[in-house]
Amino acid sequence: MPVLVASDLDRTLIYSSAALALTMPDARAPRLLCVEVHEAKPLSYMTETAAGLLSDLGDAAMFVPTTTRTRKQYQRINLPGPAPTYAICANGGHLLVDGVSDADWHARVQARLADECAPLDEVCEHLMATADPAWVRKHRNAEDLFAYLVVERELLPEEWVKELAVWAENRGWTVSLQGRKIYAVPKPLTKSAAMHEVARRTGAALTLAAGDSLLDADLLLAADRGWRPGHGELADADWTAPEITALPERGVLAGERILREFLRATRTSLQGRP
Repeated sequence: MPVLVASDLDRTLIYSSAALALTMPDARAPRLLCVEVHEAKPLSYMTETAAGLLSDLGDAAMFVPTTTRTRKQYQRINLPGPAPTYAICANGGHLLVDGVSDADWHARVQARLADECAPLDEVCEHLMATADPAWVRKHRNAEDLFAYLVVERELLPEEWVKELAVWAENRGWTVSLQGRKIYAVPKPLTKSAAMHEVARRTGAALTLAAGDSLLDADLLLAADRGWRPGHGELADADWTAPEITALPERGVLAGERILREFLRATRTSLQGRP
């Protein structure tokens, strides 16, 4: 009965150049490992120390990358350690098994979305009608499951985000602002549901999770234990709950701390078995 570790990736374990610029510690610049390249450009990094910790974790537990990224975006990432048997993409819309989307799981997700919330087309039309081209750089449909905008963060009106959140709430959707992206995601589309499915299939005795954004809150609450870094939406809201540890570390150093906590909890669980 394995330990299952479901962790968000972006701004939790891996960091883009923009995220590094916000959280890089000047006092002790860490050695970085590039884990994502796109169009011949390096995109995402983790520290070499974090890479070693993740390799150790992959040997000790069932590590499940858990991301809002689409499958194509996720598959650009080259994480150290054993190749994960399971991965959760599109905020739970796709459950990958050995790199291939589980068709039955995806069909179940689509059925829930059709029954419980407003259609994606309505949300996309609203975004197109209300978002100002002066600060919107891209409109994106993610795997026909949810939508997001890439924006100029410094020009983004805070009031518009609040109004969008209220509009979405009334239609069974939620809004999350992460860096330069605004996500509109159906409420039934959750990382936690996919994590529960992996736990059911593997018979996991203990579930651990980490994440930094509003879209990670359900994942953290669903796990036996969870951690959040000192940056991100959840930290900005001072969000916490029982069995959730709010870490003081920010940026890439938070990624290292999270992996150490995962390893410590995994080894404690393994040592406690009869």
